[in-house]
Amino acid sequence: MILTEPTPNPNAVKFLPGRTVLGTKPSKFYQKENEAPDEAPLVEQLFAIEGVKDVFFGSDFITVGKTDDYSWEVVKSNVLNTIDDYNNTGDAFVLDKPEPACESINSDVGVDKVTKKIVELLDTRVRPAVAMDGGDILFHSFEDGVVYLEMYGACSGCPSSTMTLKMGIENMLRHYIPEVQRVEPI
Repeated sequence: MILTEPTPNPNAVKFLPGRTVLGTKPSKFYQKENEAPDEAPLVEQLFAIEGVKDVFFGSDFITVGKTDDYSWEVVKSNVLNTIDDYNNTGDAFVLDKPEPACESINSDVGVDKVTKKIVELLDTRVRPAVAMDGGDILFHSFEDGVVYLEMYGACSGCPSSTMTLKMGIENMLRHYIPEVQRVEPI
């Protein structure tokens, strides 16, 4: 049985399949305007549902975003049935692709201490809280005192995302890291 939870974004619902979606692997975000990925067969099935515009895979949840043109009363049951059918197959939500080992070796070489501290705070304090609302916020860069973040899942297009960035994340980062002056989405 798939459980659902509302998110702060009225155009996104969090679906809990009752098993690991990605586990500790990095989250994945797919938008309908892009080609459906071969690595995630469920995404192609969800994009076939009218009104679905994006899909976000987290550790143990799937957040589905819809367009303004459709109500959840129309879209939700189709999404729920599609996820339930796929979940019952037991197949992985994202198929593993072999990656060259050299990509992970020395992956943080050249990353300064401030950037490491920013990423650590985001990973330990922000991302777990945001995941509870069906989204994710990832570090993009730190330049001239400005932290640039990418927002995914329910966070993408959420009416309260600006307040989350400015009042929550920006204030926390500025408190712990004096070099941070502000936070901006990309």
